[in-house]
Amino acid sequence: MNDVMLRLFTEEDHKHKNKLMYEWLLETGRELGMAGGSAFRAIAGFGHHGRIHEDSFFELAGKLPVEVMFAAKAELVDALLARIAAEGLHLFYIRTAAETGTTG
Repeated sequence: MNDVMLRLFTEEDHKHKNKLMYEWLLETGRELGMAGGSAFRAIAGFGHHGRIHEDSFFELAGKLPVEVMFAAKAELVDALLARIAAEGLHLFYIRTAAETGTTG
């Protein structure tokens, strides 16, 4: 099956509508009819600002990157990106073609 993989990036402490951003993204994807989505917390990373954040005892400020990933039909990905834009959110994303399926 040919789908689209959408990877969105935020920071673990970013919020939207009193929810953590990654939770809002997952809930919105589910509401739009996506079959599944996952959020992954990084152990280190940097963004456009150039500052490196690492998971360490001294830095527990919630600034580590979180990637939210969906594999879905292009129409659902378009709908999610439209909802994100309508909410006024500015998130970096990667959208690629993906072949999906199940084993067995």
